[in-house]
Amino acid sequence: MADTSTSDVNVAAAPATAEPAAKPSGASAGRPGRVPTVIVDDVHIIYKIYGAGAGRGSATSALSRIVKRKASPALSEVHAVKGISFTAYKGEAIGLIGSNGSGKSTTLSAVAGLLPTASGSIYTDGQPSLLGVNAAMMNDLTGERNVVLGCLAMGMSHAEVREKYQGIVDFSGINERGDFISLPMRTYSSGMAARLRFSIAAAKTHDVLLIDEALATGDTAFQKRSEDRIRELRKEAGTVFLVSHNNNSIRDTCDRTIWLESGVINADGPTDEIVKMYEDYMKGRK
Repeated sequence: MADTSTSDVNVAAAPATAEPAAKPSGASAGRPGRVPTVIVDDVHIIYKIYGAGAGRGSATSALSRIVKRKASPALSEVHAVKGISFTAYKGEAIGLIGSNGSGKSTTLSAVAGLLPTASGSIYTDGQPSLLGVNAAMMNDLTGERNVVLGCLAMGMSHAEVREKYQGIVDFSGINERGDFISLPMRTYSSGMAARLRFSIAAAKTHDVLLIDEALATGDTAFQKRSEDRIRELRKEAGTVFLVSHNNNSIRDTCDRTIWLESGVINADGPTDEIVKMYEDYMKGRK
């Protein structure tokens, strides 16, 4: 596994074609004293997509195709991630940047264990937790019940939930203009719901926290609180991944950035250098 530490910029001009490297293990991987938390080794992810014709017809005709082992003529594949490799270490905050469709969210979902890989391997030390703006919450339950259930689902005890409850509500800021925490989630705006999701997830120290565009919601004050909380999570020995189209959030939050484009890693290194490379690239496309 190649060393992807923040002291060097690792630039890839084309998709990797080399054989998978040996898997690092323990603190000996990378540089001395650095403990890997996530290893992504030559990972490919392929989506199977059913076109306009694939959904037509009755359930009976679909069952008939399955029994006869016939593939749908409208089935196509999208090679979303193409042989990427990197190692993340304890205490790092890593930004993932790239244009739309570059594979950022797909990579996070795979690290979280929500998407299978077509080939390659992903190793994690501890349980990754994915926080996205579409994270599941129960719309018919109140914000209060969602806070309790969300915390219990993350493994907190009832005593820990009681201890952290008010801090979660205050952090989210959703009660600043009324008692919204007592209302069903379906009455929340998308921004309010996203802020509450982040506040619940950030209440626990995670081994690996994966954040997908969560900082794009809320006002400047909430974004500042979110960035401060991510720094605290890093100090508490967690590893944070942040996908965002807001380059300022990446600069303020992450010390290392991986630039994905068309499913491959274009560059991996210190945030200021990588973000500038990406911004120059985007200017050249206009």
